[in-house]
Amino acid sequence: MTSQRAASPTDSSDGSSVSLPLKPLLVLASASPRRLDLLHQIAITPDRIDPAGLDERAQPKETPRRLALRLAQEKAALVAARQRGCFVVAADTVVSVGRRVLPKAETEAEARACLSLLSGRAHRVETGVAVVSPTGDTASRLVETRVHFKRLDEVEIAAYLESGEWRGKAGGYAIQGRAGGFVLELQGSYSAVVGLPLYETLCLLQGLGWRP
Repeated sequence: MTSQRAASPTDSSDGSSVSLPLKPLLVLASASPRRLDLLHQIAITPDRIDPAGLDERAQPKETPRRLALRLAQEKAALVAARQRGCFVVAADTVVSVGRRVLPKAETEAEARACLSLLSGRAHRVETGVAVVSPTGDTASRLVETRVHFKRLDEVEIAAYLESGEWRGKAGGYAIQGRAGGFVLELQGSYSAVVGLPLYETLCLLQGLGWRP
């Protein structure tokens, strides 16, 4: 695959100016510090952060799986349109019980309702990831993870609400924080539950020609 690369002048041995190819920039289409930390974990540092700012509401009769993948693809396409000639990585995470999509909790009442629903039962975390190459090629993947919470009592729920870790989190919890102590079992990708499936993201990037 041929990538579009910018040129940079430098001096040749005879003093003349020549152009050398520059590696395309890598753009993370998210303001999430969790996704940035995950990329740092595998020694990837995006050159730019450009959140998509997309409406993340589900469409009528849209399944949680389809929602997560669609949002990741639309975020990647939106940012790629304004970051031309770059690699763009976008992701979206959806927590669901059956076909019911849980909100990204913004109020204590929402977080309490989520935790009460998840208490003592299994739920699914759907994480879509999409990558756009400098030439406009796109690849995406959906990762499904099953998470089983222990039964939570009112004291545990109240303590977690007081921590504030739930704010803005899908399903009202952050598995990388105190909620990690609620997990009885996890089948799938831990990093996907945090916000970005690392193995799949790296495979998509490399498949489209990205190199460290």
